[in-house]
Amino acid sequence: QVQLVESGGGLVQPGGSLRLSCAASGSMFRTNVMGWYRQAPGKERELVADITRGGSTNYADSVKGRFTISRDNAKNTVYLQMNSLKSEDTAVYYCAADVSATIRSPGRTYWGQGTQVTVSS
Repeated sequence: QVQLVESGGGLVQPGGSLRLSCAASGSMFRTNVMGWYRQAPGKERELVADITRGGSTNYADSVKGRFTISRDNAKNTVYLQMNSLKSEDTAVYYCAADVSATIRSPGRTYWGQGTQVTVSS
């Protein structure tokens, strides 16, 4: 079983910054793609950014130039640095990781429990 534990959410003023972290632990061979999603009240969950094991990144248009995703493969941890935050960034942010249990196993997606990010003055 694999667990994803997120941290770093909270309340911040518009224009401020937050850094989210997500650490994967448990029985696994390798973490493949890792990413961040968010879900605002009344809206569907959407991809914010993801990153491959080799470091290739992908961002939603709404966060390009403001958010940066990174990862530490040795620690099985993914980060999301969020700058110039806007009220529309308010949402529950979820970490996701595609994890291979063994060297021959296909990946399986695991989700974190979510962390609230509120941008408000």
